[in-house]
Amino acid sequence: MSRTVYLNGDYLPEEDAKISIFDRSFLMADGVYEVTSVLDGKLIDFAGHAKRLERSLNELGMQKPEAFDDLLEIHRELVRVNEIDEGMIYLQVSRGSAGDRDFAYPGDDVKPTLVLFTQSKPGLADNPAAKVGIKVISIDDQRWARRDIKTTQLLYPSMGKMMAKAAGCDDAWMVEDGNVTEGTSNNAYIVKGDTIITRHLGTEILHGITRAAVLRFAKEAQMKVEERSFSIEEAQGADEAFITSASTFVMPVVEVDGVAIGTGKPGNIAARLREIYLDESRKAAI
Repeated sequence: MSRTVYLNGDYLPEEDAKISIFDRSFLMADGVYEVTSVLDGKLIDFAGHAKRLERSLNELGMQKPEAFDDLLEIHRELVRVNEIDEGMIYLQVSRGSAGDRDFAYPGDDVKPTLVLFTQSKPGLADNPAAKVGIKVISIDDQRWARRDIKTTQLLYPSMGKMMAKAAGCDDAWMVEDGNVTEGTSNNAYIVKGDTIITRHLGTEILHGITRAAVLRFAKEAQMKVEERSFSIEEAQGADEAFITSASTFVMPVVEVDGVAIGTGKPGNIAARLREIYLDESRKAAI
């Protein structure tokens, strides 16, 4: 059965949803996006995603879509009509189409393009990878400098995923100036002793919504958190490692560049944080 998607004010069968070939998301990657998880038919961290979307738009000087204040209602309607119990909702805003290609931004008379669609992912919360952990490789971070803006410029992260796949691994951690920035689509962490270590916020990494929630829950559980840079070598000598994202929640990392982390199995802190995150997020879901 065809999905129902949202495009500029209309709910449409996915095959009927079309945008201009001159849309700047297509020609310039001039767009921003968010992915909100759905558990038990409810939205996880919706307010955080909406706030970050607004920040991304502001950082790029992009107009808010006319339906910005209706985004919660739109998300809920898509969950309802597509019968999503577990999955994700992808939202994208582009600067729109001025009817031709030009490096200069179009004027305010050109309205943004707003697209949303669902992805059904049964078993999202019970991902078997969480029981065994994932393996990552390290690659040079060759992305643009404003990674704090959640843009659709995702070619290099896609290349990183394929590099990891070619190496028989699950993901890649990107390295700049000798330190890990983040994963291809996630924030990266190590655990040494009883301390959780993750890179400090800045323009070098995405300010993850799941990251913020996990660190808050960790502190509430009296876990130690240190926000600073770390190297691949430090990660390889850590007791645990993990990643966080809207689609993986908290996912243990058991190997980096062929070196087992700790025992080579998911650690207790990552497992506990995953449990806490899922429990608390379900309670707060809307």
